[in-house]
Amino acid sequence: MENKNPKSEFPSEDPWRVFRIMAEFVEGFEILSRAGKAVSIFGSSRIKPDKKYYKLAEEIAYLLAKAGYAIITGSGSGMMEAANKGAKRARGHSIGLNIQIPSEQKANKYVDTLLDFRYFFVRKVMFVKYAKAFVIMPGGYGTLDEFTEALNLIQTERIPRFPIILFGQEYWQGFLDWLRNTVLKNGNIGEKDLGIFTVTDNPKEVVAIIKKFYKSS
Repeated sequence: MENKNPKSEFPSEDPWRVFRIMAEFVEGFEILSRAGKAVSIFGSSRIKPDKKYYKLAEEIAYLLAKAGYAIITGSGSGMMEAANKGAKRARGHSIGLNIQIPSEQKANKYVDTLLDFRYFFVRKVMFVKYAKAFVIMPGGYGTLDEFTEALNLIQTERIPRFPIILFGQEYWQGFLDWLRNTVLKNGNIGEKDLGIFTVTDNPKEVVAIIKKFYKSS
């Protein structure tokens, strides 16, 4: 009798899937190892170019590129486009790590170096491994995922500490209040864990925070 359950066929594909995963790691390591010092910028793909935070993301990337940093984003629209645009305007290196998803995310036109990923976890390794800092702009689930995973990796000492900058006090205030008044209050994090990241509203301060960290480290 023919097996109508497609899930039963998946295990037979797993050994071959390992080779696809390896190929993504090898390509990512090879290309990004030549990028030099870089900063990963995250944020919503849905924000429009006429919005305040789009313009601020572009300015942050511009200033970072002027300071000698390559800019890494997820290559899509919104905040990612803004950051790649800022890097391009500063004549810096603009990098996009695209992800293959059902909605078919397309890379924005400001990306110089584009890498395409099928696996989220491989892509996330690239964001962390080759970034000197994370800048977290206003965003949704994907942005929160990148932010909290970086916090957890530092908290558990799986990676060395590096600057994580949460940009937009007004946008993130409810989340910050929840961390302090609920998560910390219930003992699920420690007071020092709230110091893993910094909050600012000033694009120039983003650059200053990163420079200060590496000057003193």
